[in-house]
Amino acid sequence: MEILPSNNIIDNQRDTSIIQKKMENLVEEDDKKLMEVCKEFESVFIHMMLKEMKKTVPDEGIIEKSQATAIFEDMHLEELSKEMAKGDSGLGIAKVLYEQFKSGRVKL
Repeated sequence: MEILPSNNIIDNQRDTSIIQKKMENLVEEDDKKLMEVCKEFESVFIHMMLKEMKKTVPDEGIIEKSQATAIFEDMHLEELSKEMAKGDSGLGIAKVLYEQFKSGRVKL
């Protein structure tokens, strides 16, 4: 008994429009991943900036801060930075990085 592939499968493999659509989907997925990474970088940058800004505020107070309070404040700053970088607005660092990577000016 001889098993031959169906003509339908052979025709689909030769159809370049299907292959082109798959390539476009891969490019779109890569673009989304690149933008996510750029937004994460912006979030880390904002977090570092907020931590440095907080160092300029004196910690003088009636009650001494515990280690738990310091950890909570750092976690709070981290969440603030994530929210600031979220969406299309942010500081714009993610958008600039994304455009530079897409144009090929910055090599990975």
